[in-house]
Amino acid sequence: MKRAGTAIVIAGFAVVGLVGCDSGESTSKGATSTAKPVLWNPCTEIPDAALTAAGVDPATEEKGVAGVPQPGWEICGWMAPKYGLTVYTSAKSLAEFEAKPGNADFADTTVAGRPARKFRVAGDSRNLICDVVFETRDGVVQLEVMNRASLDGLEEPCVYLNSAASALVPTFPR
Repeated sequence: MKRAGTAIVIAGFAVVGLVGCDSGESTSKGATSTAKPVLWNPCTEIPDAALTAAGVDPATEEKGVAGVPQPGWEICGWMAPKYGLTVYTSAKSLAEFEAKPGNADFADTTVAGRPARKFRVAGDSRNLICDVVFETRDGVVQLEVMNRASLDGLEEPCVYLNSAASALVPTFPR
C-alpha cells in the first residue's frame, strides 16, 4: 500500500487551507493559535481498491492541476478509458464555493446516498463535465468526471460519476 506510507509524510506537509482556524483564544503562554486545518488528501486517503472499483487506474494518479499544486486545495486525478476523474478538497465553505465565478446552476442531489450539490462549470458547452460538491466539517470535497473529448458516443458524464461515486464517496470525510 504505497498510499499508507506516504499519507503520514504528506499530512505533515499539508498544513494548508483557505479558511483559517484562528479562534483568537490565548494559550497558557499568551500566544494565539494561527494554525490552519490540514486538508483531507484524496491522493493518500482514497485506497487503490476504491479507485479500481470506480473504474480508474490508480497508476495514472496526477496531483494538482496538470501536476501543479494549487494553494488552498488538495487535488488528485486518475484516468479511465473513457473519462478522467478528479477529487478536489478545500477548506472553503459551500457558500464560498457556490459564489465562485464560473460555478453555475447549483441543484440539490444525492450521490451514493449522500447529500450533494450538482453544478455546472461555465464554458462546458459540449457537456463533457459532471461536477458535484459535498459539504464536510472542514470544507468541501468536489468530485468531477470529464469525458474524453477525443471519443464519440460516450455516456453522459454524470452516468460515469454516479457509477464511480458508489466506490469513492464512502471514503470522503463527513
